[in-house]
Amino acid sequence: MADGIFDGLRVIDCASWIAGPAAATILSDFGAAVIKIEPPEAGDPWRVPAAVPGKVTDYWWQLTSRNKRSLAIDLKHPEGLAVLYRLLQSTDVFITNFPLPVRERLKIAAADLLAVNPRLVYGSITAYGEAGKEAARTGFDATAYWARTGLMDMVRATPEMEPSRSMPGMGDHPTATALYAAIVTALYQRERTGRGGVAHTSLLQNGLWANGCFVQNRLFGEHVKHRPPRVETPSALANHYRCRDGRWFLMALHNEARQLPSFLKAIDAEHLARDPRFATLLDRRANAKALTGILDGIFAKRDLAEWRPILEKAGVTFGPVYSVNEAADDPQAREIGALVPFADGGGLTVSSPFHIDGVSKVAPVRAPAVGQHSEAVLAENGYASDEIARLKALGVLQK
Repeated sequence: MADGIFDGLRVIDCASWIAGPAAATILSDFGAAVIKIEPPEAGDPWRVPAAVPGKVTDYWWQLTSRNKRSLAIDLKHPEGLAVLYRLLQSTDVFITNFPLPVRERLKIAAADLLAVNPRLVYGSITAYGEAGKEAARTGFDATAYWARTGLMDMVRATPEMEPSRSMPGMGDHPTATALYAAIVTALYQRERTGRGGVAHTSLLQNGLWANGCFVQNRLFGEHVKHRPPRVETPSALANHYRCRDGRWFLMALHNEARQLPSFLKAIDAEHLARDPRFATLLDRRANAKALTGILDGIFAKRDLAEWRPILEKAGVTFGPVYSVNEAADDPQAREIGALVPFADGGGLTVSSPFHIDGVSKVAPVRAPAVGQHSEAVLAENGYASDEIARLKALGVLQK
């Protein structure tokens, strides 16, 4: 791998599923050397096939575990724990999202590991935080980030519709980015103090942050209602519309005083500016339903491909509603480095969501097989071949 900002930083990813491992992936994008610890044989439970009919794939695993080396070791065995402790002596960051009772049982809680290496930054993700009576509860992003924080309730198309389920990783990846930020902040603190410590976040707290606008309303005493149906939106100029070909786009025309004249001219509806129902901002709010109906009729006359250049020329802020297939083929996403090719095989992957000027990210390499690097990792940490063979015989290492 090419050198990066974190070249020489040693990271152990002792987590599972998405949020914890994805934080380690971001570190690896900028040059950190990441060892993925997983149980022998089956490995991380996130090694599941993606839901593609007729195919057996590990697409999601490739996303979250690129750039890493796999050490398959049984931490329940005393010898396996001893291996981990030995590796920790030269490790900078340890990441886990195991439930707190599991960490205690395995002897990989923060107090255990910081006693081995006081300079260690212990990155921790939990579902509901590390204090209070629910600290030990298990949870996924769908339950703790999406359902618990009001997000699932608020994104209904109408108040009467059933709540919408989240997409895989929708809360995990933002939470991973928050843990990355916490880890980097703790590393900065270590530079100043010489000591490591715990950097932690939770799915619950990140979900509340994502839903912060409405939660803040409630914190000031407002009774937060469901959003109204599209046809009853408070602003017809910040709404989504369907074109003749059935395609949708979302418009966000917020500076109405400046943008409205050019917008109405572009859609051949300048007469609406003279309609007393829409003369002022307050009038347009009071008659938003009527204006939405009029715009529905206008936008239904052309295909999305025809409306795009018209709206762009008028300076209207809008976004077409893409399918996942379209988003994955978006040339703009490739131009900005959001979708990048694997260095050791065909295909693309989704890069971490930020860049540093003058710094190139490490070219991503495919995720490892279970225990693919076990022997190499142990040899690099001073284990002789006979010691490695003994650990295999004991079942500590995958044979």
